[in-house]
Amino acid sequence: MAGLYLLSRHFMPAHPGWEWVKSFAEAAMVGALADWFAVTALFRHPMGLPIPHTAIIPAKKDQIADSMAGFLRANFLTPQVVARRLSGLDVAGALGGFLTDPGESGAGEPRLRQGAAGLLGDMLQSLPGEQLGDMLKSTLRGQLERLDLAPLLGQLLEGAMADGRHRGVIEAMLRWTGITLEANEDILRQMIHDRAHTLLRWTGLDETLANTILDGLYKLLAECIVDPHHPLRTKLEDLLAGLAHDLRHDPAMQAKVSRMKGEILANRAMGAWIDGLWERARGAALDALSHPGGLLQGRMGAGLAGFGAGLQTDARLRHQVNRFARRSLAGLAVRHGAGIVKLVSDTVRRWDARTVSERIEGAVGRDLQFIRINGTLVGGIVGLLLHSIEKLI
Repeated sequence: MAGLYLLSRHFMPAHPGWEWVKSFAEAAMVGALADWFAVTALFRHPMGLPIPHTAIIPAKKDQIADSMAGFLRANFLTPQVVARRLSGLDVAGALGGFLTDPGESGAGEPRLRQGAAGLLGDMLQSLPGEQLGDMLKSTLRGQLERLDLAPLLGQLLEGAMADGRHRGVIEAMLRWTGITLEANEDILRQMIHDRAHTLLRWTGLDETLANTILDGLYKLLAECIVDPHHPLRTKLEDLLAGLAHDLRHDPAMQAKVSRMKGEILANRAMGAWIDGLWERARGAALDALSHPGGLLQGRMGAGLAGFGAGLQTDARLRHQVNRFARRSLAGLAVRHGAGIVKLVSDTVRRWDARTVSERIEGAVGRDLQFIRINGTLVGGIVGLLLHSIEKLI
């Protein structure tokens, strides 16, 4: 524009039209310099001069960090936003497709799965085993201590009885009683013989008494197994129903179960079992992650494949899994949203002013140059408009 301005001044005597060119170029230079100053003042001091209200972004770096963090929290990390974003996401369908066809569903999936497995394995090995184990064991023990076990057992027992699943347990107990009685028949005969009167032993009636008692027990067990409406079975079912009711509603029974739970958790054997559980779980996880291809093979692979097929075909199960995923992620947003926001804010605050300016300027890119070009053209058009008004007046 400066060159055009000088050229128009040189040729103005030759033709009056050069006046218009001169007005356009003169105003365009002003517009270009004004927009250059405005754009530059956002990121640095123009020509290094500490002019007031310039280098705005470096001066407002901390406020920008807080604003970015607040925007992230308000627009991305609220439970409502997370739930809305995930409303159309079929997590269960994707998981089901992966479990039923983990290798062939995509060319990049095996490599991705192996890379993820290797990363998780390295993380698990690098973490301090004893410290991590103590933390997980403490968490598990705390969860067990807070668990109100009695009502849960009562609900499970009532549910099993409502579906008739307790009948198989009763039959198994009766059969086990019969097998145990038969295996220890000699001991029972000896007990009857030792406790019988001398006259009974001398006449041999103690053996008859033992046979009568054992035959009666065998007959009673057989009748209970064959007849689902046997009075003894009915009595057992009444006892189970009463136990389920007491577990749910009787404070004394609940206190007894809670006390038993505390004694079990305080037992050294329980502590050793939890220690062994952690070691086995850690070893199994490392072994599975070191061989990710074998993770979905064998019985475990067949079970996971069946679960994946259920996720794809069972609409109710898929709905429940998707709802659980949405609630879990929304819960993560509630619990850890403030931490994520603080991480973003603290990270931007730690950047130096020059880094912030360069990153924002680089992100905007070529649009800044087009702002200057547009300022040049708009300034030139305003110059032509002012020249036209001057001519008309």
